[in-house]
Amino acid sequence: MNIRKGDTGVGLASEAEVRLQPDPFLNELTNMFERTTEKGSVWVTLKHSSDKSKVQRNKMKTVGEKIEYRCLIRATDGKKTISTMVGAKDHQRFQSSYATILKARMTALKKRERKDKRKAADSDKKADSKKRSSAAKKTSK
Repeated sequence: MNIRKGDTGVGLASEAEVRLQPDPFLNELTNMFERTTEKGSVWVTLKHSSDKSKVQRNKMKTVGEKIEYRCLIRATDGKKTISTMVGAKDHQRFQSSYATILKARMTALKKRERKDKRKAADSDKKADSKKRSSAAKKTSK
């Protein structure tokens, strides 16, 4: 196998990419996150795909057949690559399960410090009213 400089080999056909059903994919994704808790990363990519070649899609377009697009989801930890295809019908259920997994596994993220919007808006209003009242006093003198 020839690999060019800078090529990670993740997308090569010779590497074993396992295509799973959505539920086993989510289970395996959870396992990947658990394996990389101490050291490592997990990369997840989502891609709009019809799972057909360009020639097949063009033939279907000329005949007038409707092409069903699906979402191709791939995950890798650098050693193992898994993937699944999710259709429009299953997308909502898959997305909620996927979001739950991400929320549970992103524990190392720090919360952002936010100003209380109400307090910030009130202080801005007070400052504006003080400027207006002082400007009105100057013009009335």
